[in-house]
Amino acid sequence: MLFTRKRLRLFYTAAILIPVAFPFSVAAQPRKKASVETQFKKHIITNDFISEGVTVADVNKDGKTDIIAGAYWFEAPAWTKHEIAKPQHYSPATEFSNSFLNFSLDVNQDGWIDQIRISLPGEEAVWYENPANKPGYWKMHPILVNAGNESPAFVDIDGDGRADILCNDPVAKEMIWLKSPSVKGDTSWQRHVIAKADIPGTGRYAHGLGWADMNADGRKDAIIISGWWECPADPTQPNWVFHPEDIGEDCSQIYALDTHGNGSQDLISASAHNYGIWWHEKTIDEKNATIWKHHTIFNSFSESHGLAMADINGDGHPDLITGKRYFAHNGKDPGALEPAVLYWFEFTPGKTPEWLPHKIDDNSGVGLQVVVQDINKDGLLDIIVANKKGLFFFEHLVN
Repeated sequence: MLFTRKRLRLFYTAAILIPVAFPFSVAAQPRKKASVETQFKKHIITNDFISEGVTVADVNKDGKTDIIAGAYWFEAPAWTKHEIAKPQHYSPATEFSNSFLNFSLDVNQDGWIDQIRISLPGEEAVWYENPANKPGYWKMHPILVNAGNESPAFVDIDGDGRADILCNDPVAKEMIWLKSPSVKGDTSWQRHVIAKADIPGTGRYAHGLGWADMNADGRKDAIIISGWWECPADPTQPNWVFHPEDIGEDCSQIYALDTHGNGSQDLISASAHNYGIWWHEKTIDEKNATIWKHHTIFNSFSESHGLAMADINGDGHPDLITGKRYFAHNGKDPGALEPAVLYWFEFTPGKTPEWLPHKIDDNSGVGLQVVVQDINKDGLLDIIVANKKGLFFFEHLVN
């Protein structure tokens, strides 16, 4: 792998060296050996349940990437805790946090990164204004009163280079996207309706959402488990055409992936509250209709409510990163008491695509999202998660 090699700096007191588990057979498919042994160092930022969402950004403009989770931001490299809002800690066994997903963006374009927080499904989406190193809590601004779907996406809908919010409004019964402010000083989010009235995917607790080009027209489309909305040339237009299709069971994020290496896009998803990580193979029947064949990648842990796709080992193929969202329904889901594992799955495309499982940890898991980013700038992708077990940074080590 062509990575920059730097001396590792040990700034952390709560660090444990976690070797990747030896690969084993899954779903009766032959498995190859890992091309490169990969290791991660576990940094426990906090064991408090403060958020199930997390994001990263240079909050104080010191050139280092910090971690933002719920009511706090943690300053690199010692992960010094700072309050964004009045702190809230929750009971993992009986409570949910008001921070399901976090994103970072310079919303008002004043040069300082702000935080976006999405609360419980169907509740508020807000953003907190970075005070530019001034003391005190960050000012909170509303985005949407009722933000539905359990995996709202932060993606660039209109191609202007700034991420927008894709979700639903369960009260208005609308599938929507919210355009992020694009003019300096402007803080208004423009609401655009994809579809409304008697349509699927608008429930408060709807599971499964993706953004990918489904018909190879060069425009990405909005995907739910019962089909997809075709994005028009002008995405601000309402009444996107819906294509009903069976794209699997309730899940978290949905991604497109060329599993066979032949240019055709299949889909990837993972069960939010049961067992199963899947790839959905796109096939065409004799009537020229799309039929999705569902294949299991892995089913040895449940509650994979956060899923990321990124090239962990630098072989040019995007891998999967997910784990157990511990006590997603306060211990009521199948397998809820099993270890809170975190895995990455090494992907190899082909006629029979393979995902080689690597266990990173068994006492952390994931929340509603998984951040995969090189936050220490050593050329290797790191993993950051927040959940009912706490907040964790898994540092990808030089091999």
